[in-house]
Amino acid sequence: MQRLTIDPRPDWKSRMEDIGFQFHTLNGVYWNEGACYRLTAREVDELEDATNELQRLCRAAVTHVIDNNLFDRLHIPPAFAALARASWEQQAPSVYGRFDLVYDGTQAPKLLEYNADTPTALFEASVAQWYWLQDHAAHKDQFNAIHERLLARWQEIGARLPRGETVYFACLQDNVEDYVTTEYLRDTAQQAGLPTSAIDVEDIGYDTQEKVFVDTEDRAIGTLFKLYPWEWLMQEDFAPQLLTQSWRLLEPAWKMLLSNKGILPILWELFPDHPNLLPAYFEPGPLGATYVQKPLLSREGANVTIRSSDGVLASPGDYGQEGWIYQAHCPLPVYDGNHAVIGSWIIGETAAGIGIREDDGPITRNTSRFVPHYFDQEASC
Repeated sequence: MQRLTIDPRPDWKSRMEDIGFQFHTLNGVYWNEGACYRLTAREVDELEDATNELQRLCRAAVTHVIDNNLFDRLHIPPAFAALARASWEQQAPSVYGRFDLVYDGTQAPKLLEYNADTPTALFEASVAQWYWLQDHAAHKDQFNAIHERLLARWQEIGARLPRGETVYFACLQDNVEDYVTTEYLRDTAQQAGLPTSAIDVEDIGYDTQEKVFVDTEDRAIGTLFKLYPWEWLMQEDFAPQLLTQSWRLLEPAWKMLLSNKGILPILWELFPDHPNLLPAYFEPGPLGATYVQKPLLSREGANVTIRSSDGVLASPGDYGQEGWIYQAHCPLPVYDGNHAVIGSWIIGETAAGIGIREDDGPITRNTSRFVPHYFDQEASC
């Protein structure tokens, strides 16, 4: 795995805007094509195998939590624990997720966390870097079957829905990153033949007589994709109505177990010393003086504290009251001063591709830069 400095396309901004990438300079430089990462086929195979294996482990962990009623370890209220259990028993389908991995091509990929409920950086990984590849190195390949896998997954989900049912896609539409991500997913569903409609989360209503959620025209919503976290839904005024199961939600309720960082200690308990896992606990003691402290529900690196031989580094945020986990410190590889993390995508139950983000510091944040990649068949870089 190698980071290369390259010349950006002269018209890269307009080319990205032409494909709908509206937030390429979010918070400064977000999309960075002044560099790229070169991987080998072996490294891609290793990432793909690790991602499929982690998905298998995570499903086993969900079964373990449900069978042993361990929801309190994840601070999930009993009523929503029952909802998660029901969705798992009903085999409610999942669309996608993103594993964040430490990997440098020399050691086995290690799981930092699983963004299982509302992962973003999807459009960048699927569409933006693919178009970049066609212009920069069309003769090379890219670990990126995300778009094709999404089409196939929507067809599988569509086959389980009532014929002709509209799938609604909701987010907070004033958030440009969430909006583009949601619209991209809606587009893939449409390409797969599903009727769709877009709606702002804040415009979803509830019909108290019919006991169903409705759109702005008072039409019942039967299936909803929501780029809105389960832990936020549980705090809404309409949270009790969610328990009626009057609609099908994507991602389903059982994904709240995997998006909770409390799943990391549970994974380590179930699969100690697994090559793709890092030691993790609900208390820091077993890790000694060097570890990473993470809130159960934080996002975008908020409230993460790294304690290492270099000292203590903490990021600000509003999380932590829900509880903490403690994970062994495994530094991200550094290339030319850039700390790189690999986001490995799972569509349905299958690894589908990667996106690489980098930051000046060791904590990946919302402002961390997305850098495209390609791979070739050479044995080493």
